[in-house]
Amino acid sequence: MKRFKSAGHVQRFLSVHDQIANLFHRTANSNVAERREASPQAFTAWAEVTGVAVSI
Repeated sequence: MKRFKSAGHVQRFLSVHDQIANLFHRTANSNVAERREASPQAFTAWAEVTGVAVSI
C-alpha cells in the first residue's frame, strides 16, 4: 500500500488501472512495427473514454 491512505483507495485505483493498462500493454514478443500500429488505436480509445482530444 505504498503512498495510499487506505485499502479502499488502493482498490479503487487498481480497478481502474487494470482496465486502462490493458489498452496500452503489448506482449514481450511483439515487434516495434506492431507497437507503432497499435499505439494510435489505444490513444484513440483512451480519448473516446475520457473525452480528451488526441494529438498524435
